[in-house]
Amino acid sequence: MSFLQILWFVLIGVLFAGFFFLDGFDYGVGMAVETLAYNEKEKSQVIETIGPVWDGNEVWLITAGGAMFASFPYWYATLFSGYYLILLLILFGLIIRGVSFEFRAQSPEYRKPFWDAMLALGSLIAVFFLGVMFISMIKGMPIDANGNMKAQFFDYFNWFSIVGGVALVLLTYLHGLNYITLKTKGPISDRARNYAQALYWVLYVGEVIFALLLLFQTDFLRVHPILTWVCLILIVGFSVAAHICTFSDKQGLAFTFSGLTLVSLVALIFCGLFPRVMISSISSSYDLMIQSASSSNYTLVIMTIATVILVPCILAYTIWAYWIFRKRIEMPRVGDGY
Repeated sequence: MSFLQILWFVLIGVLFAGFFFLDGFDYGVGMAVETLAYNEKEKSQVIETIGPVWDGNEVWLITAGGAMFASFPYWYATLFSGYYLILLLILFGLIIRGVSFEFRAQSPEYRKPFWDAMLALGSLIAVFFLGVMFISMIKGMPIDANGNMKAQFFDYFNWFSIVGGVALVLLTYLHGLNYITLKTKGPISDRARNYAQALYWVLYVGEVIFALLLLFQTDFLRVHPILTWVCLILIVGFSVAAHICTFSDKQGLAFTFSGLTLVSLVALIFCGLFPRVMISSISSSYDLMIQSASSSNYTLVIMTIATVILVPCILAYTIWAYWIFRKRIEMPRVGDGY
């Protein structure tokens, strides 16, 4: 296994971590439109918090998929063919979520509730099935000696993957509530903080159940015991830190810690997988390994050069976008933009 192969495995993990940190609160805000806001004015206020940045955040997901395709084509082929239906559902959620922003802005008042519901539903679908995909993947899927995955219904949907999907929905929802608290003023901000203070108690229960299932349903503790425990402690620790910050009204820190909780979850998955990229439930000899699933050294060198040039541009654009739209949303505006 070469340095470049390890580097690109880590970089793909970083891209997914960036996606869940930045786009995670997008999904949470999308779900909060139907569960937090009481009327159309408040819904417009909530949507306006992510209106300028949501599409830029999704670049991280596209980049992670593209990087996987180029650097680990065998991983990409097995994942995208084996999870075809799950990925189709994720894409369906992303589409109805994406179009709801534009259609809502152009619709008359009586049709806005429909697009509000589509935004919430699309956010929920995308996050839940992302959780199902990643958690079922670390449990192990029926991958044969040729790298083909022929899974049945209960390979995708089992107690572990469903708990993982629900936990990811709750994590992103809390991340969204912390973002709304940070980005708005008035009753909606206070309500988001109150919701977060109550829901973190539910999250703790989910984290304990998830940790127990992880220990019994995967080989993470046997393969990487120290890293597994470190990541689990970080997940719980960042959740507690975010919860404490919601009580002390440290809004920026609460948002940061809830984002780091998601980053720790991604770290747990990638640390547990290493040096594999996919786990076979048929036989460990059929696991897809970093070394055998990667592109040629020449391809990885070209990709590394391109990354060194392009990543600073992406980071600069992201920072600039958040800086331009840094003001809190004070006045609900109906029929104006988002």
